[in-house]
Amino acid sequence: MDIRINLDLVLVKRKMSLTELSNRVGISVTNLSLLKTGKVRGIRFSTLAAICRELNCQPADILEYLPESAPSAGAET
Repeated sequence: MDIRINLDLVLVKRKMSLTELSNRVGISVTNLSLLKTGKVRGIRFSTLAAICRELNCQPADILEYLPESAPSAGAET
């Protein structure tokens, strides 16, 4: 199981910088950068809600579930 963080794509679509989002949400640029690069293990719902509020988006716009790929044909299981 893997979760992809698409915060950078949403920021580009909204023409907003990480610094501007940081100022609006009240979260450090460092923490947002760690989130953007997927180097965090979790996110508070309140933080996610604040980001979605400022970017006018849904959590699914930022977080994407990538199911484990099935074994390829001929691969040993």
